[in-house]
Amino acid sequence: MSYDLVVIGSGPGGYVAAIRASQLGMKVGVVEKAELGGVCLNWGCIPTKSLLKSAQVFEYLNHAKDYGINIDGKASADFSAMVKRSREVAGGMSNGIQFLFKKNKIEVLQGTGKLTKDKKVEVTNSDGKKDTIEAKHVLLATGARSRQLPNLPQDGEKIIGYRKALTLEKQPESMVVVGSGAIGSEFAYFYNSIGTKVTLVEYLDNVVPLEDEEVSKQLGRSFKKAGIKVMTSSEVTNVDASGKKVKVTVKTKKGEESIEADIVLSAVGIAPNIEDIGLEDAGVEVEKGRVKVDEYYRTTAEGVYAIGDIVPGQALAHTASAEGIICVEKIAGKDVEPLNYGNIPACTYTTPEVASVGMTEKAAKEAGYELKVGKFPFSASGKASAAGHKEGFVKLIFDAKYGELLGAHMIGANVTEMIAELVSARKLETTGHEIIKTVHPHPTMSEAVMEAAAAAYDEVIHI
Repeated sequence: MSYDLVVIGSGPGGYVAAIRASQLGMKVGVVEKAELGGVCLNWGCIPTKSLLKSAQVFEYLNHAKDYGINIDGKASADFSAMVKRSREVAGGMSNGIQFLFKKNKIEVLQGTGKLTKDKKVEVTNSDGKKDTIEAKHVLLATGARSRQLPNLPQDGEKIIGYRKALTLEKQPESMVVVGSGAIGSEFAYFYNSIGTKVTLVEYLDNVVPLEDEEVSKQLGRSFKKAGIKVMTSSEVTNVDASGKKVKVTVKTKKGEESIEADIVLSAVGIAPNIEDIGLEDAGVEVEKGRVKVDEYYRTTAEGVYAIGDIVPGQALAHTASAEGIICVEKIAGKDVEPLNYGNIPACTYTTPEVASVGMTEKAAKEAGYELKVGKFPFSASGKASAAGHKEGFVKLIFDAKYGELLGAHMIGANVTEMIAELVSARKLETTGHEIIKTVHPHPTMSEAVMEAAAAAYDEVIHI
């Protein structure tokens, strides 16, 4: 078999790249050892959002009286049904990828892909049978897995990673979540909302530590208000899983603290899947644990490309998709603009949600900018009050000299749906005054964007 392009991995980077390549006239084959859609669709982005939606509905029911609705009896969380629904949602999306592949005449090569010395692809199926595939171009999109820490070894039962957290057989009464990035914070919110006693441990000073400090502190307050025990500036130094419960030793600024829990979830980041895919044989260089690529995702081996979690940059599904499209369009000879990694949005789907793009206030100051900063609280938003979600704010950071939007940071209901406006604004080099003069519909949560811009220029109306 011979192809114009063989993609190893069918996650959001690989399958999007494959479809775009097919649209551009290439004969495409995709090597996948598990379900189409990769980790994101099957064990990450999609099923977690399903669980989070279940938690949100449960919280609505518990607060129905706040909206003038009386419900007889007490709502209860059916954990197994929530998990079942999330698996069905993921399965449906995976079937959707199959349909798209068929529609675009993309062939699926079931098995594990590996580069050979002559830059062919060796595919080993589940029975151990090997086939060699020829291709003009090979795109590596093998993704990542949960990172293991030496002092936090995952056993898949009491000490688990994010994948197992999606399919536990029963709801734990107590859980320690180690790491408060998007994955850790989302699981902490989900399990806490359905009644699990959750402790969230973060090594740095604030939860979601990559976000703007004001946003991080607000989410920490919201978590504590919701009943999550938040331990920042803290480190897990020892875990004892020999007993019925797991004993976790946490080093804090005030000394050591011992916590007992049914489950410990390790959410301390990811490790790229670069082992056993033939990088050395094909002459593909690795630097600092990631595949070395240029701005169009060409590796050091001619005809071999890499995208997604295995290359430098944000380990995000939409980043991988954008990289894949740029890569195959460049292969097809199109005039392509390199990806601006400073304009990649980040989202955390807790309650309240967190969304951001661009520089934090601290980073902008350190870069030497003179700033105009505007903030608008949702407590002053009519739509937020009507919806019963007054927590949070929109914060915009502008260059005082030219009015350039340097960064946007949001925390509140539905902000993950609002952030794209600011991504577009940065892409189009929109100024603060142009945002102020862009008429936003009333009443909406998005009005807070206009008001935050106005606040930066002392023109805000509603606060």
